[in-house]
Amino acid sequence: MSTSQDRAPELQVEQWFNSPQPISLQALRGRIVVLHAFQMLCPGCVAHGLPQATAISETFPRDEVVVLGLHSVFEHHAAMPPLALQAFLQEYRIGFPVGVDRPAPSGPVPLTMQAYGLRGTPSLVLVDRLGSIRLHHFGRMDDLRLGAMIGALRVEPVAEREALRTGASVPHCDGDACALTES
Repeated sequence: MSTSQDRAPELQVEQWFNSPQPISLQALRGRIVVLHAFQMLCPGCVAHGLPQATAISETFPRDEVVVLGLHSVFEHHAAMPPLALQAFLQEYRIGFPVGVDRPAPSGPVPLTMQAYGLRGTPSLVLVDRLGSIRLHHFGRMDDLRLGAMIGALRVEPVAEREALRTGASVPHCDGDACALTES
């Protein structure tokens, strides 16, 4: 797991499912974005990543936290075309928006996967309200830990504004822990 403050690259998606129109990270500024990269033939994605993404989507208010799936196929390309993904999403009742990562002109790794430096699937990227990457994680992540991080990001701007107004301490979360710092 790594955390950073780098700006999240725009998604390079060739097709969206469960969304009436294309989605951009720029349009989602002001909301927390939970990006789950997966492959429908990845056992860890099916057993852990997608259920976690569904739980987040069902738990947090959608006007504050947006879950996006990114189908990033880097192996078995012929077995996982968009038509098969559409059936998969329906069968597994995946209701949040899912984009098909744009294939690279050469090589097996799709463009968004390259831009984010994803090592494989499942991968999780947490983007804050300002569009900065706050978590970059490969593999399974503990639900409670991820929920706490999302919760901390939900209150972060409110806490900072309130601290400026009152002169109180500000909670600062670095991905591994939250601490109070003087404003």
